[in-house]
Amino acid sequence: MGARKRISAEVRKEALKSVSFARLRNVPSSPRKMRLVVDMIRGMEVFRALGVLKYSNKEAAAKVEKLLRSAIANWEQKNERKAESGELYVTSVNVDCSTTLKRMRPAPQGRGYRIRKRSNHVTLFVDTKAVVKNDVVKNDTEYNNESQN
Repeated sequence: MGARKRISAEVRKEALKSVSFARLRNVPSSPRKMRLVVDMIRGMEVFRALGVLKYSNKEAAAKVEKLLRSAIANWEQKNERKAESGELYVTSVNVDCSTTLKRMRPAPQGRGYRIRKRSNHVTLFVDTKAVVKNDVVKNDTEYNNESQN
């Protein structure tokens, strides 16, 4: 590994130490089905998201619910206190493709159809709601007016 690559890897590792997340690897369902469930909770308050997942009738919802509980526990471990209602939010969720198992299904006239058994990885980040600052931001027209004067 080159020096620049090692340095950027160390920076990435340090950045991950400050955030709370949980990963679910090699889930045996297609990424498309998992994204349907994940899209329901993205940006939601965590305890409300747990309720949504609990009453969802998708198979992937149970796996995402367990992952969300793990992410909450990781946040509580890092901050050394319990999460209060309305404090934590699902900041981002990623669903990525994993390995695809390729199988053959018998087809007419001696042929075989390929079956792709897909799997995925899910990464869920949890954090407190970002504080919105009341800084005045100038738009482009104000910058243009100042530069012309």
